[in-house]
Amino acid sequence: QVQLVESGGNLVQPGGSLRLSCAASGIIFSIYTMGWYRQAPGKQRELVATIGTGGSTDYADSVKGRFTISRENAKNTVYLQMNSLKPEDTAVYYCNAHIVLSRPYDYWGQGTQVTVSS
Repeated sequence: QVQLVESGGNLVQPGGSLRLSCAASGIIFSIYTMGWYRQAPGKQRELVATIGTGGSTDYADSVKGRFTISRENAKNTVYLQMNSLKPEDTAVYYCNAHIVLSRPYDYWGQGTQVTVSS
């Protein structure tokens, strides 16, 4: 059974930092592309960042230079370091594991709330 469990969400003031973690189980973590997505109230879920099996990364323009995604295969964990947080970063953040075999497979966590407010 595949499980992705996010943690680290919190209330933080503008300009602050948070680090999200996502622990995976039930998959061969190292062969999956891992990603973070977010969904704000009334908006569609959007890509925040991805990290490939070789460590290549991709970011949404809105978070470039502020967020850093990383992975630790030995711990089956992916991280999202978020700095210089803005109120518009407020959302539920979801962890995603993605692989293409005979077809695409996507697994999701339950989400963790990040609120940026003074």
